[in-house]
Amino acid sequence: MRAGPVGPRADPDPLPPRGPGGYPDAVHDVELVLVSYRSAHQIAGLLEGLPPSLPVVVVDNAGNSDGVREVVEARPAGRYVDSGGGKGFARAANAGARTSTHEFVVFGNPDSRPSMEVLEAIVADVAEDPTCAASAATMVGVDGRVELGVGGWEPTVRRALVHSAGLHKVLPRAGLYARPEPGERIDVDWTTGACMAVRRSTFLELGAFDEDFYVYNEDMAFGRAARERGMHEKLRTDLLVPHAAGGSGAPSLEMLRLRGAAMSRYLSRHHGALTHRLLTTALAGGYAVRAAQRKVMRQEALAEQHWAYVKGVTTGRASVAGRVVMSR
Repeated sequence: MRAGPVGPRADPDPLPPRGPGGYPDAVHDVELVLVSYRSAHQIAGLLEGLPPSLPVVVVDNAGNSDGVREVVEARPAGRYVDSGGGKGFARAANAGARTSTHEFVVFGNPDSRPSMEVLEAIVADVAEDPTCAASAATMVGVDGRVELGVGGWEPTVRRALVHSAGLHKVLPRAGLYARPEPGERIDVDWTTGACMAVRRSTFLELGAFDEDFYVYNEDMAFGRAARERGMHEKLRTDLLVPHAAGGSGAPSLEMLRLRGAAMSRYLSRHHGALTHRLLTTALAGGYAVRAAQRKVMRQEALAEQHWAYVKGVTTGRASVAGRVVMSR
């Protein structure tokens, strides 16, 4: 059960004193939380671009099989947490936040490359606005384009149909996932956890990431929890962070099926049976058409990926390395 309301205080404190760079001094009380699954090389690359004094915790889902413990503990303020293996993103990220002693935490992906200036900016958003549950930077792919899904909106039948039909490419605010232009002002219902700052106490009071999601949709669920408490999330489209998508995690077919299964679970939890059926049918139909198109074009790998999503969203079931991690 989640805690009571979290929102603006009746008599807010004055703005905290400013430190170097114009940010509140509290901004510097922050820890970076990284979830690793055989991601030592990615994490080493990420940490190379950040000050050695920045507190960092790596929650490892692979039992130090790649030496990531040595990478993080070589830093003056590095912590290593062994999750016990196979816990998924939500549980591991929550473990990092719960064991932190800092006022703010930033969740990051091992294959992202944020600068310290980006981290300070998104933490400042949360520090200065008690109604801001999270602030996230905008992820860009290896091609320099903003990634689809840096944030998004609560699923509806209309939005699912727009996404399934591919109409989000011409109606970018009508689908499920946002892909804003750099610097574009946009309001979203949730933001990705690939580079997201939260006030630790607020994050925990809102229930943290929903651990019923192994990976995917825990960010959507957190956005919903924030809105239910009268709070909002902020997407900083002026802060662009390079992101090599797919640099960590299970094979792509497993991940695509997980993505579909997580969406199915989210929809079943927050929508009635009929709406759930309509939404999953719309999504499955759209991805089935895409799979057929790729098959005709002899793009077998892409066809298999689309079909993996269809199987996930229709069954609500997915596995990692032969172990079932999602089932409806």
